[in-house]
Amino acid sequence: MRTLYLTTTLPYVNSDPHVGHALEFVQADAFARWRRLSGDEVFFNTGTDEHGQKILEAAQKSGEDVGAYVDHYAEEFKKLGATLNLSYDAFIRTTDPKHIAAAQELWKRCGAAGDIYKKEYEGLYCVGCERFLTEKELVDGKCPIHGVAPVPLKEENYFFRFSKYQDRLLAYLAREGSVLPEWRREEAMQFVKSGLEDFSVSRDKSRLSWGVPVPDDEGQVMYVWFDALTNYISTLGWPDDSEGNFKRFWQNGEVVQVAGKDQVRFQSLMWQAMLMSAGIKNTDTVVYHGFINSGGQKMSKSLGNVISPYELVARYGTDATRYLLLAHMHPFEDSDMTWAKLDEWYTADLANGLGNLVARIMKLAEDNLDGPIERPEPAGFPDEYSAALERHDSAGALSYVWSKIQSLDQSITETQPFKVVKTDAEKGRRLIADMALELYTIARMLNPCMPATSATIKETVLANKKPETLFPRKE
Repeated sequence: MRTLYLTTTLPYVNSDPHVGHALEFVQADAFARWRRLSGDEVFFNTGTDEHGQKILEAAQKSGEDVGAYVDHYAEEFKKLGATLNLSYDAFIRTTDPKHIAAAQELWKRCGAAGDIYKKEYEGLYCVGCERFLTEKELVDGKCPIHGVAPVPLKEENYFFRFSKYQDRLLAYLAREGSVLPEWRREEAMQFVKSGLEDFSVSRDKSRLSWGVPVPDDEGQVMYVWFDALTNYISTLGWPDDSEGNFKRFWQNGEVVQVAGKDQVRFQSLMWQAMLMSAGIKNTDTVVYHGFINSGGQKMSKSLGNVISPYELVARYGTDATRYLLLAHMHPFEDSDMTWAKLDEWYTADLANGLGNLVARIMKLAEDNLDGPIERPEPAGFPDEYSAALERHDSAGALSYVWSKIQSLDQSITETQPFKVVKTDAEKGRRLIADMALELYTIARMLNPCMPATSATIKETVLANKKPETLFPRKE
């Protein structure tokens, strides 16, 4: 049995959950469920990132107390987790007292290593990124992520000796599998090779009061990324580790993080350098997914092309939403989503595909078998399917499952058990029983991505009863 620690990034709670959050959550959840199904011990973490300037400004703009503001959005993300049927083991908030204590302890350890120092700094600051940008990072004088010009800022902050870890980061990234997909690993290595600059890890409290206090300096609060990244270990009980989860899952287990493609610098470089400084094991693998666009454009309220995860679930249901995200959004590259495409995929794959197949086979079974088939003994999974899930390719795994669905559907057309059973009852019932067994096998493979559907189909087969319509057709 393997031991896995898996975490998403923590969404920043300055707005409602969007479909990109949903994609990351269900990708991670499918992997967690797969590893549990494989007999592994899993600790799956998610939560909310609740400090920083953007949150303070958003709360002030809304006229709400910042504490109440982050409480509201933390509940919104918990609600989304329930809506998507996520199986996480911990939901951490960076305002939790234990997390704050852990962030301060990490600061102290990096400081003891000689990697935190104070200096006056003048540079270009992006509020959206909540960090200083270098000239080489700008595109036409603007932040490449937020498309706005950073503002000149001068203040005295603490800095982390990022430059000290250039060689060690290159050695870390030299290992295949440290970053997935491979081209993101190359991207990370190129960034390190271009030279690392020490980065600011604090803000003046007079300018930003909403943050974790810097140990032994009441005039400074931690830069939100230093604080937030610590959640990956604070959720396991670090540094006290009273329940042994940090030792079991981080030190002795496989550590996997899931993040968006814009997170490479933070997750695979800054966070790894912080771990090195504190003498803590590095992450084994960081998996980066792409973004979701709509109609070839970035989703935005002004364009009116935003698709909410709640809208998806309202129209298609939880498991169908999970399927659409996992089967039709590329696991690593950007993908495009429109309502027309979603309806097409839903109808072809679920209503006409899986749903129709289950109804056909179970109608035959209910009408012709004397009773349900025996529950199959637990079995392994096909190599092609398993390999896809192990490399975080849920789309590839579901493509394999749908090839089996199409093959089974074709088998009904070719063997025509509904005719055979009338002329050779024994042969016909054997054909139908074999199809019910194959349907059960398909249901087992659906478990990581469509857990409720998987359970329903297995229950249906073992009850020998045609179910209610699994995927109602859309108008």
